[in-house]
Amino acid sequence: MEPRDASTLVLLRDGDGEVGGLEVYLLRRSLGMAFAGGFCVFPGGGVDPRDFDHEIGWVGPSPAEWGEALGTSAAHGRALVCAALRETFEESGVLLAGPSRDTVVADTTGEDWEADRRRLEARELAFTDFLDRRGLRLRTDLLAWWGSWVTPVFEPKRYDTRFFVAQIPAGQVTRDVSSESDQVVWMRVREVVDAVDAGALEMLPPTYATCLELYEFRTAEEALAAADARDRSPVLPHMQMDEDGGYLRLPHRLVALGERVAARRAAAR
Repeated sequence: MEPRDASTLVLLRDGDGEVGGLEVYLLRRSLGMAFAGGFCVFPGGGVDPRDFDHEIGWVGPSPAEWGEALGTSAAHGRALVCAALRETFEESGVLLAGPSRDTVVADTTGEDWEADRRRLEARELAFTDFLDRRGLRLRTDLLAWWGSWVTPVFEPKRYDTRFFVAQIPAGQVTRDVSSESDQVVWMRVREVVDAVDAGALEMLPPTYATCLELYEFRTAEEALAAADARDRSPVLPHMQMDEDGGYLRLPHRLVALGERVAARRAAAR
């Protein structure tokens, strides 16, 4: 199967200021979901054609600049960014948009916002029309591209997913609103790693690896500032077979990262 374009946004907020204390927002996908049911994920999903059907208010790097950074066209870059921000609003209630170049919507908890969110989720309203009607500009300057993962070739459902990171805007709150999840939570990165390692939390490799990559950062600002210097080459896990069976083979840099974080966690206990 050819992978489908998708985008994920890792919402961050400052925690206790210690290593591993940065907090991430997670949703546990409902058990009945066809893809990754029961697993904890970041807000995200597939690109909708109406994410980029016409020009919209835009702040930050242009679609052409996003396209260049992501290694694609301006139209495709705009689609990937719009998908990340739309899915985040649909699944958490957080909206990175504002009426001017230097503002962000302060509160999206009202009934009128919730009605629009439900219509977006049901694909009854295009994201571009939603922004136009409310006179909003996307704040893409608040985003940073973190990396990309491609689902292994043997999976029946495949995605080419771009991971973005952003700090939750001041004044906004996350809400348990997604119809695709049965639980949401803010967790410190070190608590996520411990829970997954102990088998108390189910998580796919891209989500877990992203948490490992965020482990060293003490604040959301630190993480965002480090994004451009990262190795953001796409990760395509593949099946490796040996006498003990099959397992997913990941890039050496991620294996080494896991070992370093494990050593840090052991030393901290």
